[in-house]
Amino acid sequence: MNAAIHIDPKDNLATCLRAIKKGETIEIDGKSFTATSDIPEFHKMATANIKKGEYCYKYGQVVGEALEDLHPGDYVHTHNLASTRGRGDKVQA
Repeated sequence: MNAAIHIDPKDNLATCLRAIKKGETIEIDGKSFTATSDIPEFHKMATANIKKGEYCYKYGQVVGEALEDLHPGDYVHTHNLASTRGRGDKVQA
């Protein structure tokens, strides 16, 4: 089974299909990513550099805005991602 799923070419996040341990290297779309921290099953991992304030994409959709600079392999969740869904103050890209 694949460790993560990455759906759309513009996605800068992948969904981990199982728990990933800090330091574990997984392959997504032919590229290797090393987890910078433990990532729980079905949570998100960055697959690109994302600057603070930039949009985060999953499944081809904006799912939030980075609260800090993110790097490939970083665990992405509510501690470093602000949801833009339903807020009304951000335009969905």
